[in-house]
Amino acid sequence: MRARVPASSANLGPGYDVLAVALALYCEVTVEPATRLEITAEGEGAGLPRDADHLAAVVVRQVLGHDDVAIHVRSDIPVSRGLGSSAALALATAAAAGARDPLTIAAAVDGHAENAAASLLGGLVVAAVVGRAPLPRRLALDPELRFVVVVPDRELSTKAARAVLPFEVPLVDAVHNLGRMGLLVAGLADRTELVPEAGEDRLHQDARSSLFPEAPEILRRLRAAGAIVATWSGAGPSMLAICDSERAAVGVLRAGDEALAELGLAGRTLGVRPDLDGLVLGD
Repeated sequence: MRARVPASSANLGPGYDVLAVALALYCEVTVEPATRLEITAEGEGAGLPRDADHLAAVVVRQVLGHDDVAIHVRSDIPVSRGLGSSAALALATAAAAGARDPLTIAAAVDGHAENAAASLLGGLVVAAVVGRAPLPRRLALDPELRFVVVVPDRELSTKAARAVLPFEVPLVDAVHNLGRMGLLVAGLADRTELVPEAGEDRLHQDARSSLFPEAPEILRRLRAAGAIVATWSGAGPSMLAICDSERAAVGVLRAGDEALAELGLAGRTLGVRPDLDGLVLGD
């Protein structure tokens, strides 16, 4: 069985651990019977060790109870860059292995229900864990919105990004994020209602800037170039710009390239459309 799923960008500023949008970068996994575990890979993540500790092998064992399979992974999603690569791989592998509920497996293995939900459903999603099971809902997303992702050539693990966050936040900051998330959801449904303040956050982005000091300047430049909202993509280090038209996205993409060059950072800037299909299965 073959399964293809899109990348995802989570948080989107104020929607920490609950909001995510699917982006048109893809991970495709094929799982077939074999006499022993065989893993082949191409594209992003192809250099990772292809042994029993590979995430795809871990997921296959959870689904089938064994790993006597041949797994082939082809991915366009940069690894450890805040674009949901692990959630996408886990979800695609679970689906390709025949799991009845690939979302629950992917969310348990990767720990990010919102990323896995966006890869499953496509579009904009909100996800919460109710009991032990992820409960996702798809939200309205204006089809004219365009996204630009600045992808530095450096990794930032989610574990490291979470380690710098405070265990408690002031009530005023929690209320601030709830209000901004409401504005963001409304603006993503109708781009004419999207305002820069909708991307403001007080829970995670400032704290994580200690791990990527260039982030605030990149975000500033993206907004100055025409992005309505510019935020960290997931735990970073990628930065996400949300634009209200294709024309605006062109200028923002150029600004992203210039920011990388002028700040002395290796990397790339990608213009991506939202993915609206989510998981696609094939033989």
